[in-house]
Amino acid sequence: MDSLPVIKPKKVIDALIRGGFYLHHQTGSHARLVHRIKPDIRVTVLVHSKDIPRGTLKRIIKQADLTVEEFLQLLN
Repeated sequence: MDSLPVIKPKKVIDALIRGGFYLHHQTGSHARLVHRIKPDIRVTVLVHSKDIPRGTLKRIIKQADLTVEEFLQLLN
């Protein structure tokens, strides 16, 4: 398993959009993304200027029903 990078929330959102999600809505600093084909898969990303911790990123990837490898491919 590849190591997770420490990245900004904007890059996470961009990767999820490339993975088939769309930005459903944003309330304050919380962006809610929904999968286009599987609308029951929903992910919330906290949008701020700090990097997302690895543990939080791991939970986001799990919520998105992706593997770490799939997510890393979406980042590139």
